[in-house]
Amino acid sequence: MTSGMGTGPVLFSTVGLPEGQRVALWEAHNAAALIGVHCRSLRDDALEATEINLQLPHVDLARVAGGPHVVERTRSVVRSLPSEAIACYFALTGDAFFYHDDGVRVLHPGQLIVCDADRPFIRGFSQGLEELAVKVPRSVWQDLGGPRLSQPMVFDVDEGAAQARALARMVGRAVLPESSEAVDEDIVLELLGSVVSGRPPTTATVHLATARAYIDEHLTEPGLSAAHVARGIGVSERHLSRVFAHGGESLPQYLLGRRLDRARSMLAAGWPGSVAEVGAACGFGSASYFSHRFKERHGVGAADVLRGGRVGG
Repeated sequence: MTSGMGTGPVLFSTVGLPEGQRVALWEAHNAAALIGVHCRSLRDDALEATEINLQLPHVDLARVAGGPHVVERTRSVVRSLPSEAIACYFALTGDAFFYHDDGVRVLHPGQLIVCDADRPFIRGFSQGLEELAVKVPRSVWQDLGGPRLSQPMVFDVDEGAAQARALARMVGRAVLPESSEAVDEDIVLELLGSVVSGRPPTTATVHLATARAYIDEHLTEPGLSAAHVARGIGVSERHLSRVFAHGGESLPQYLLGRRLDRARSMLAAGWPGSVAEVGAACGFGSASYFSHRFKERHGVGAADVLRGGRVGG
């Protein structure tokens, strides 16, 4: 499998387009960039929807946001626009219904639904939506050991295994506007295979990606340690240490760097409290240690960044 980022994220939006053409243009874009569907707005006003697409060598990723609407992948659409693919949808905001020939599923934020994109379905978003989408060719899905999808499968990402949350984090970061973060297609696929099959991932790069995602989830916890991370992702501390060493830095170095970068972002945004409160919010138990390490990493004092953020805000 070839890893890579493709040509970078591409944004398409109906906002600002002629109202009478929005639905047709939205359908045309999805047919070319993701999966062909018919679309109907649930309100009298014209459809407002935005999609950020990233095409990797084998897998297509997308972030989709829009107002209330319904999309239909009918038998005639499947015949005219076959995908030969599996579709995976992560709900970020807004409940959605998924009507399939086996019944109706309701998808809530924090859940993932996986389906055969060439089996007809209807998806509805009565309050609008924001979601991530992953399109996987059927042949690649089979190589992953993915099950035959006679029915959709639903997974709880927020409450599920660390691999599911790492997958959502990786896809979500890859399809942010003007994202420059490279995404490794092999890691995306192994994480997806782990989620749908329940088997643990085996490669060090996937363990590293999962550990980093777990750390980002728990940055605010002062007691976060290698033991906590190892237990959270299901590996030994020794193996976790080797995984980080292979990535070029130790786990404590990575954790410290992420906390300091988070702190800088908060300060630069004009945090309303004190420098010490920012340090505490980022998991530092000592204000003086935080200030020292902040200046060491960023070359400027935390108080100076805070003042600049407040002036700029």
